Amino acid sequence: MSPPVLTTRKLSLHIGRTKVCSNLNLEIQPGECWGILGPNGAGKTTLLHVLAGLRPADSGEILYGRRQLPDLSPREQALWRGLLFQDGLGGFPGTVFETVLAGRHPHLGRLGWETPEDLRLAQAAMDATGLKGLEQRNVSTLSGGERQRMEIAMLLAQAPRLALLDEPSNHLDPDQQILMLRLLKKHFSDSGRAMVMVLHDINLAMRFCDNLLLVRGNGQHRSGSVTGVATEDNIRWLYQHPVSLLQAEGTACFHFL
Repeated sequence: MSPPVLTTRKLSLHIGRTKVCSNLNLEIQPGECWGILGPNGAGKTTLLHVLAGLRPADSGEILYGRRQLPDLSPREQALWRGLLFQDGLGGFPGTVFETVLAGRHPHLGRLGWETPEDLRLAQAAMDATGLKGLEQRNVSTLSGGERQRMEIAMLLAQAPRLALLDEPSNHLDPDQQILMLRLLKKHFSDSGRAMVMVLHDINLAMRFCDNLLLVRGNGQHRSGSVTGVATEDNIRWLYQHPVSLLQAEGTACFHFL
């Protein structure tokens, strides 16, 4: 039996006076998509960065497969997990294709040269995200939505086992939100991969996630399957706001009153 893609054991974390989580135990299995929900300032992004190994937790353990995260080299971590930042890559210079191709960097051999297969995978990622024809555009000329799709393409080209996504629907029109989240879920549900997304839109989480982690920002959390966790009582507790659970064309969604 394959081990979980990501495991946390008694993970505790705080930022200033905000206690993000206390004794958080998770097992994210191959094929699963998890959503992290919580109010502004609850520490969702910081928690994602801790899971990625970009900053330490206060206490507890994080495992990638059967190995402790700190025991992996930077290259091994990059092969295992990919991270989509909420604010993007900043001022990454170069063309769109060069940027997407950079996702293949952890896979390069000792000489560091891209192979024809690396080029093919980068182009396939661009095609899948609707960027065909923009290969030679300078990154600085892209719109916010085009840039977000480029960074998703870069993640697909990287092909990690675990995707950690911070607001992947940022800057995207409603139709592109659905298309990109559908693409990401299909990709990371296959071949023993998994995905964790920080989202503000609870209805997107309801549609695309199998499991949810709710973080209140006071050290309390609730986690489990979407059907078990996404209840009126839990969402009211999370956001401290009245809500109603509705059915729209056979899909459950929340209406904030």
